[in-house]
Amino acid sequence: MYMCNEVIIIAAAASNNVIGKDNKIPWHFSEDFKHFKELTLNHPIIMGKNTFLSLPKKPLPNRDNIVLTFKDDSFDFSEIIIKHSLEDSISYAKQKDSKIYIIGGAFVYKQAIEFADKIELTKIYKEYDGDTYFPEIDLNKWDLISEDKKEFFSFQTYIRKKGNKYDFRINWVFSLWKRNCY
Repeated sequence: MYMCNEVIIIAAAASNNVIGKDNKIPWHFSEDFKHFKELTLNHPIIMGKNTFLSLPKKPLPNRDNIVLTFKDDSFDFSEIIIKHSLEDSISYAKQKDSKIYIIGGAFVYKQAIEFADKIELTKIYKEYDGDTYFPEIDLNKWDLISEDKKEFFSFQTYIRKKGNKYDFRINWVFSLWKRNCY
């Protein structure tokens, strides 16, 4: 079990916070898909059932695919882990790695944004028509720490502000004392 876990939300959202329409992403930016792969590769990913079903390649390779469903669904995928609550999903993932990625959908994002440590957001500069939305990022709780602007979107990284009621992180300070013996 990893002692210091980081729960990271990763998403792409249009300027009107649309993340999907009819269980599909309404845009295609290969650089964004590459960015997603680079960040999540070899780390556990947690997603809702509809997000899993929308993936073009199931399960995503070289990651522990944890699918959150409220029903006793049976999938024909032996490589996925089924969990019935976000808390159980995160507890399971904490035993696997120090970084845990929440990859959607809207309902999972809405739950996770209350206790995640970081948000990796691709913000698309255009509005899109959609039926699924990313939750608003409350800037009273989150700090934008980096932004890499591209032509059609930007990669934004937010971290939770310290000291608010949702900040459960513990910072440890270790000192190494060395005694010189002659």
